[in-house]
Amino acid sequence: MTTSSSGSRLPVLFIGHGSPMNAIEDNTWTRSFKSLAGLLPKPKAVLAISAHWFLPGTFLTGNERPPTIHDFGGFPRALYEMQYPAAGSIELARRVVELLGPARASIQNDWGLDHGTWTVLHHLLPAADVPVVQLSIDARLAPSEHLALGRALAGLRDEGVLVMGSGNVTHNLRHAFRSMQAGELTPPKWATSFDEDVARALEQHDGAFLARVIETEAGRMSHPSIDHFLPLLYAAGAANDRDPVRFPISGFDLGSLSMRSAIFG
Repeated sequence: MTTSSSGSRLPVLFIGHGSPMNAIEDNTWTRSFKSLAGLLPKPKAVLAISAHWFLPGTFLTGNERPPTIHDFGGFPRALYEMQYPAAGSIELARRVVELLGPARASIQNDWGLDHGTWTVLHHLLPAADVPVVQLSIDARLAPSEHLALGRALAGLRDEGVLVMGSGNVTHNLRHAFRSMQAGELTPPKWATSFDEDVARALEQHDGAFLARVIETEAGRMSHPSIDHFLPLLYAAGAANDRDPVRFPISGFDLGSLSMRSAIFG
Protein backbone atom coordinates (compact mmCIF):
# COMPACT_ATOMS: atom_id res chain seq x y z
CA MET A 1 0.00 0.00 0.00
CA THR A 2 1.07 3.57 -0.60
CA THR A 3 1.16 5.97 2.33
CA SER A 4 -1.99 8.05 2.76
CA SER A 5 -1.35 11.78 2.44
CA SER A 6 -2.40 13.99 5.32
CA GLY A 7 -5.96 15.22 5.08
CA SER A 8 -6.93 12.95 2.16
CA ARG A 9 -10.15 10.97 2.24
CA LEU A 10 -9.62 7.23 2.25
CA PRO A 11 -11.63 4.90 0.04
CA VAL A 12 -13.94 2.26 1.49
CA LEU A 13 -13.31 -1.41 0.82
CA PHE A 14 -15.52 -4.46 0.59
CA ILE A 15 -13.68 -7.71 0.04
CA GLY A 16 -14.98 -11.19 -0.70
CA HIS A 17 -12.81 -13.22 1.65
CA GLY A 18 -13.87 -16.75 0.70
CA SER A 19 -12.16 -19.78 2.25
CA PRO A 20 -9.80 -19.46 5.24
CA MET A 21 -7.30 -21.34 3.07
CA ASN A 22 -6.82 -18.10 1.14
CA ALA A 23 -4.52 -17.10 3.99
CA ILE A 24 -1.89 -19.68 3.03
CA GLU A 25 -2.57 -20.79 -0.55
CA ASP A 26 -1.17 -19.30 -3.73
CA ASN A 27 -4.19 -19.07 -5.99
CA THR A 28 -6.15 -16.64 -8.15
CA TRP A 29 -7.77 -15.00 -5.17
CA THR A 30 -4.69 -14.58 -3.01
CA ARG A 31 -2.77 -13.09 -5.93
CA SER A 32 -5.70 -10.71 -6.44
CA PHE A 33 -5.63 -9.73 -2.76
CA LYS A 34 -1.93 -8.90 -3.05
CA SER A 35 -2.60 -6.80 -6.17
CA LEU A 36 -5.45 -5.05 -4.37
CA ALA A 37 -3.00 -3.79 -1.76
CA GLY A 38 -1.36 -1.63 -4.43
CA LEU A 39 -4.65 0.15 -5.14
CA LEU A 40 -5.16 1.37 -1.57
CA PRO A 41 -3.38 4.03 0.46
CA LYS A 42 -1.90 2.85 3.75
CA PRO A 43 -4.34 3.87 6.51
CA LYS A 44 -3.67 5.00 10.06
CA ALA A 45 -6.01 2.26 11.26
CA VAL A 46 -8.52 -0.29 9.95
CA LEU A 47 -12.10 -0.72 11.09
CA ALA A 48 -13.12 -4.20 9.94
CA ILE A 49 -16.70 -5.42 9.74
CA SER A 50 -16.48 -9.19 9.34
CA ALA A 51 -19.29 -11.62 8.63
CA HIS A 52 -17.93 -13.83 11.41
CA TRP A 53 -18.72 -11.58 14.38
CA PHE A 54 -22.48 -11.90 14.03
CA LEU A 55 -24.41 -11.82 17.29
CA PRO A 56 -27.06 -9.81 19.16
CA GLY A 57 -25.33 -6.47 19.71
CA THR A 58 -22.99 -3.86 18.26
CA PHE A 59 -19.55 -4.16 19.82
CA LEU A 60 -16.00 -2.95 19.22
CA THR A 61 -12.85 -4.85 20.07
CA GLY A 62 -11.00 -2.97 22.79
CA ASN A 63 -7.98 -5.28 23.06
CA GLU A 64 -4.55 -3.70 23.09
CA ARG A 65 -3.34 -6.78 21.20
CA PRO A 66 -6.39 -8.49 19.67
CA PRO A 67 -5.89 -12.27 19.43
CA THR A 68 -5.91 -14.05 16.08
CA ILE A 69 -9.08 -16.14 16.17
CA HIS A 70 -9.10 -19.42 14.26
CA ASP A 71 -12.87 -19.67 13.97
CA PHE A 72 -13.07 -22.71 11.70
CA GLY A 73 -12.45 -26.44 11.77
CA GLY A 74 -10.94 -29.21 9.68
CA PHE A 75 -8.13 -27.27 8.04
CA PRO A 76 -4.36 -27.93 7.90
CA ARG A 77 -2.23 -27.31 10.97
CA ALA A 78 -0.35 -24.52 9.17
CA LEU A 79 -3.51 -22.42 9.10
CA TYR A 80 -4.05 -22.72 12.86
CA GLU A 81 -0.45 -21.73 13.47
CA MET A 82 -0.87 -18.44 11.63
CA GLN A 83 -0.95 -15.26 13.67
CA TYR A 84 -1.76 -11.71 12.64
CA PRO A 85 -0.17 -9.63 15.42
CA ALA A 86 -1.63 -6.20 14.65
CA ALA A 87 -2.21 -3.83 17.53
CA GLY A 88 -5.69 -2.77 18.51
CA SER A 89 -6.77 0.84 19.03
CA ILE A 90 -8.90 1.82 22.01
CA GLU A 91 -8.92 5.34 20.56
CA LEU A 92 -10.61 4.14 17.37
CA ALA A 93 -12.98 1.88 19.30
CA ARG A 94 -14.09 4.84 21.41
CA ARG A 95 -14.45 7.01 18.32
CA VAL A 96 -16.79 4.46 16.72
CA VAL A 97 -18.87 4.28 19.91
CA GLU A 98 -19.12 8.07 19.73
CA LEU A 99 -20.25 7.95 16.09
CA LEU A 100 -22.81 5.18 16.57
CA GLY A 101 -23.94 6.32 20.01
CA PRO A 102 -23.25 4.70 23.39
CA ALA A 103 -26.83 3.44 23.55
CA ARG A 104 -26.13 1.39 20.42
CA ALA A 105 -22.45 0.39 20.63
CA SER A 106 -20.02 -0.63 23.34
CA ILE A 107 -16.48 -1.96 23.72
CA GLN A 108 -15.68 -5.59 24.58
CA ASN A 109 -12.46 -7.52 25.10
CA ASP A 110 -13.70 -11.07 24.53
CA TRP A 111 -13.17 -11.15 20.77
CA GLY A 112 -10.27 -10.39 18.46
CA LEU A 113 -9.53 -10.64 14.74
CA ASP A 114 -11.49 -13.48 13.15
CA HIS A 115 -10.68 -15.02 9.80
CA GLY A 116 -12.90 -12.60 7.89
CA THR A 117 -10.39 -9.95 8.93
CA TRP A 118 -6.95 -11.48 9.34
CA THR A 119 -6.88 -13.79 6.33
CA VAL A 120 -7.46 -10.70 4.17
CA LEU A 121 -5.18 -8.28 6.02
CA HIS A 122 -2.42 -10.88 5.87
CA HIS A 123 -2.26 -10.01 2.15
CA LEU A 124 -3.22 -6.32 2.24
CA LEU A 125 -1.02 -5.33 5.20
CA PRO A 126 1.41 -8.23 5.63
CA ALA A 127 3.61 -6.38 8.13
CA ALA A 128 0.64 -6.11 10.54
CA ASP A 129 1.87 -2.60 11.29
CA VAL A 130 -1.52 -0.84 11.25
CA PRO A 131 -3.91 -0.97 14.25
CA VAL A 132 -7.09 -2.96 13.64
CA VAL A 133 -10.47 -2.77 15.39
CA GLN A 134 -13.41 -5.06 14.59
CA LEU A 135 -17.03 -4.00 14.67
CA SER A 136 -19.63 -6.69 15.25
CA ILE A 137 -22.80 -7.14 13.23
CA ASP A 138 -26.01 -7.03 15.25
CA ALA A 139 -28.07 -10.00 14.05
CA ARG A 140 -31.28 -8.36 15.28
CA LEU A 141 -31.18 -5.38 12.90
CA ALA A 142 -32.83 -5.02 9.50
CA PRO A 143 -30.61 -4.49 6.42
CA SER A 144 -31.61 -0.82 6.24
CA GLU A 145 -30.37 -0.33 9.81
CA HIS A 146 -26.97 -1.82 8.96
CA LEU A 147 -26.78 0.55 5.99
CA ALA A 148 -27.52 3.47 8.34
CA LEU A 149 -24.73 2.36 10.70
CA GLY A 150 -22.38 2.36 7.73
CA ARG A 151 -23.39 5.94 6.92
CA ALA A 152 -22.60 6.94 10.49
CA LEU A 153 -19.04 5.65 9.97
CA ALA A 154 -18.35 7.74 6.86
CA GLY A 155 -16.48 10.44 8.76
CA LEU A 156 -13.74 7.97 9.65
CA ARG A 157 -12.55 8.18 6.05
CA ASP A 158 -11.36 11.73 6.71
CA GLU A 159 -9.53 10.57 9.84
CA GLY A 160 -7.22 8.11 8.11
CA VAL A 161 -9.29 5.00 8.86
CA LEU A 162 -9.95 2.33 6.25
CA VAL A 163 -13.50 1.04 6.66
CA MET A 164 -13.40 -2.56 5.40
CA GLY A 165 -16.36 -4.89 5.07
CA SER A 166 -15.46 -8.57 4.66
CA GLY A 167 -18.02 -11.14 3.54
CA ASN A 168 -19.19 -12.46 0.17
CA VAL A 169 -21.78 -11.15 -2.29
CA THR A 170 -23.11 -14.70 -2.57
CA HIS A 171 -22.56 -17.29 0.16
CA ASN A 172 -24.48 -20.56 0.00
CA LEU A 173 -21.95 -23.04 1.38
CA ARG A 174 -24.23 -26.05 1.09
CA HIS A 175 -24.55 -25.47 -2.64
CA ALA A 176 -20.83 -24.69 -2.96
CA PHE A 177 -19.76 -27.92 -1.26
CA ARG A 178 -22.21 -29.99 -3.32
CA SER A 179 -20.86 -28.36 -6.49
CA MET A 180 -17.29 -29.07 -5.45
CA GLN A 181 -18.04 -32.74 -4.71
CA ALA A 182 -19.89 -33.13 -8.00
CA GLY A 183 -17.21 -31.30 -9.97
CA GLU A 184 -19.87 -28.95 -11.35
CA LEU A 185 -18.40 -25.47 -10.93
CA THR A 186 -20.44 -23.48 -13.42
CA PRO A 187 -22.10 -20.64 -11.47
CA PRO A 188 -25.89 -21.09 -11.30
CA LYS A 189 -28.19 -18.41 -12.66
CA TRP A 190 -29.36 -17.28 -9.23
CA ALA A 191 -25.77 -16.57 -8.18
CA THR A 192 -24.75 -14.69 -11.33
CA SER A 193 -27.95 -12.63 -11.43
CA PHE A 194 -27.70 -11.68 -7.76
CA ASP A 195 -24.02 -10.79 -8.13
CA GLU A 196 -24.75 -8.64 -11.21
CA ASP A 197 -27.73 -6.92 -9.61
CA VAL A 198 -25.72 -6.07 -6.50
CA ALA A 199 -22.82 -4.76 -8.57
CA ARG A 200 -25.16 -2.51 -10.54
CA ALA A 201 -26.76 -1.20 -7.34
CA LEU A 202 -23.32 -0.44 -5.88
CA GLU A 203 -22.35 1.51 -8.99
CA GLN A 204 -25.60 3.48 -8.77
CA HIS A 205 -25.34 3.94 -4.99
CA ASP A 206 -28.82 2.46 -4.70
CA GLY A 207 -29.00 1.77 -0.98
CA ALA A 208 -32.73 1.12 -1.05
CA PHE A 209 -32.23 -1.75 -3.49
CA LEU A 210 -29.34 -3.18 -1.49
CA ALA A 211 -31.48 -3.16 1.65
CA ARG A 212 -34.26 -5.20 0.06
CA VAL A 213 -32.52 -7.42 -2.53
CA ILE A 214 -31.85 -10.09 0.08
CA GLU A 215 -35.62 -10.73 0.17
CA THR A 216 -35.75 -11.83 -3.48
CA GLU A 217 -35.67 -15.49 -4.52
CA ALA A 218 -32.10 -15.09 -5.78
CA GLY A 219 -31.23 -13.30 -2.53
CA ARG A 220 -32.54 -16.15 -0.39
CA MET A 221 -30.63 -18.68 -2.49
CA SER A 222 -27.47 -16.58 -2.33
CA HIS A 223 -27.71 -16.13 1.44
CA PRO A 224 -29.45 -18.83 3.49
CA SER A 225 -27.95 -16.81 6.37
CA ILE A 226 -27.54 -13.07 5.90
CA ASP A 227 -24.25 -12.72 7.79
CA HIS A 228 -21.96 -12.61 4.74
CA PHE A 229 -24.09 -10.01 2.95
CA LEU A 230 -24.30 -7.44 5.73
CA PRO A 231 -20.63 -6.28 5.69
CA LEU A 232 -21.32 -5.01 2.17
CA LEU A 233 -24.01 -2.71 3.55
CA TYR A 234 -21.57 -1.12 5.98
CA ALA A 235 -19.15 -0.43 3.13
CA ALA A 236 -21.89 0.91 0.85
CA GLY A 237 -23.18 3.08 3.68
CA ALA A 238 -19.77 4.58 4.40
CA ALA A 239 -19.43 5.52 0.70
CA ASN A 240 -21.23 8.49 -0.80
CA ASP A 241 -23.03 9.19 -4.08
CA ARG A 242 -19.95 10.86 -5.60
CA ASP A 243 -17.61 7.94 -4.99
CA PRO A 244 -16.60 6.04 -8.11
CA VAL A 245 -16.98 2.29 -7.64
CA ARG A 246 -14.44 -0.23 -8.93
CA PHE A 247 -14.50 -4.02 -8.83
CA PRO A 248 -10.83 -5.07 -8.80
CA ILE A 249 -11.79 -8.69 -8.07
CA SER A 250 -14.75 -10.62 -9.44
CA GLY A 251 -15.67 -14.19 -10.27
CA PHE A 252 -16.85 -17.29 -8.42
CA ASP A 253 -15.08 -19.84 -6.27
CA LEU A 254 -16.54 -23.31 -5.70
CA GLY A 255 -19.16 -22.64 -8.34
CA SER A 256 -21.43 -20.22 -6.50
CA LEU A 257 -19.29 -18.25 -4.01
CA SER A 258 -18.90 -14.72 -5.35
CA MET A 259 -15.46 -13.28 -4.67
CA ARG A 260 -16.38 -9.80 -5.87
CA SER A 261 -14.57 -6.99 -4.09
CA ALA A 262 -15.36 -3.29 -4.37
CA ILE A 263 -13.46 -0.07 -3.79
CA PHE A 264 -15.56 3.06 -3.22
CA GLY A 265 -13.72 6.34 -3.85
